[in-house]
Amino acid sequence: MVKPPRPLPSGAMLLLAAGLVAGCASAPSRPAAVQASAVTAPLATSLTAADGNSWAVVPMGGSAAQENLFWELFTRPAASTRWELVTPPGVADNGGLVAAGQAGRRLDVAFRPSQGLTFSPLASTANGGQTWGVGLIDAPVAAVPDALAAGSAGMLALLSDGGIEQATATGTGWARLAAPGAIAGSPAGRGCAVTGLTAVAYTPSGTPLAAAACARPGVAGIFARTGGTWQAAGPVLTGTLASQPVRVLRLASAATGNLALLQAGTGATAGLVAAWTAGGSTWSVSPPLAIGTAQVLASGTGAGAAAWVLLSDGRAETIAGSGAAWRQLPALPPGTATLAAGPAGGFDALAVSGGKLTIYQLTPAGSWLEAQVISVPIQYGSSS
Repeated sequence: MVKPPRPLPSGAMLLLAAGLVAGCASAPSRPAAVQASAVTAPLATSLTAADGNSWAVVPMGGSAAQENLFWELFTRPAASTRWELVTPPGVADNGGLVAAGQAGRRLDVAFRPSQGLTFSPLASTANGGQTWGVGLIDAPVAAVPDALAAGSAGMLALLSDGGIEQATATGTGWARLAAPGAIAGSPAGRGCAVTGLTAVAYTPSGTPLAAAACARPGVAGIFARTGGTWQAAGPVLTGTLASQPVRVLRLASAATGNLALLQAGTGATAGLVAAWTAGGSTWSVSPPLAIGTAQVLASGTGAGAAAWVLLSDGRAETIAGSGAAWRQLPALPPGTATLAAGPAGGFDALAVSGGKLTIYQLTPAGSWLEAQVISVPIQYGSSS
């Protein structure tokens, strides 16, 4: 099942030199009690690298039921206020895009399977999307925005069945890091009662991390792969959120460590907290943001250690980093699908209407100013 990709562009930090070995029958079966596949989450997102380059993943087109929903990738270089369409060509993207960014205009993108595919194609760029190299994960990546992680140690992929694969930076190919159910069945996983995996990431030192939804109240399911085993590494929640089950919505790299976005509880008492760590052992946790019955429609990261969320009740909230408080943004333009952090604490709102993307910039006066319109050539009916 190994399927080697074509070479990546010059200067790429990671060679996707071999297909994934996921799905092999050699892994022993596990009791049903610890089977925990990956959960799903909204894929619309944006990220801003340490050098200021930004990327946004946006759903566009029409109805998903009629297979007219397409996922597009946009970038805004650090020295520019203008966005560019840079969706990797040649692969159907109705299933969604999952992106992992690094400094230096480097991005890796996994395509969620659609149109009968049973694997996830990969695309990689080292020049801001001007050219793309291709690779392959021979299994479907999970439908969560942090199902792919990249760093100096290589790449991690969270699969739909809850397994985790790792590719090293030396280009030796993909290998199983965690079998489906392995984290849920570990002592650390049983300690939080894992119900599903939600994200993967690397620490700055290259330690693999995995995140989960947990049934045990007050326990944030973040696990570090150390000494060949998965160890609990998440923050401890206090106050009213300590009595609620916790789901890790996002786990990403930040300026000096890692950033996690956690949802505690559901229904009227639900809340969000952001948490930051420099080395994975000590966490700084934000004040809670009450969201009630609202759902998170999109989320992302900004420069430094910032994060933002777009909620189904129309609110957009952002937090600048450790020690900061949540801040509500002005009412969003109609059709806003995702946000993106801009320079000097500003924000862009990316609004969608069919195949038209309108970029609005938040002015210092607190209003949204239309700044750019991009017409995307949507091929309606091409997926049916």
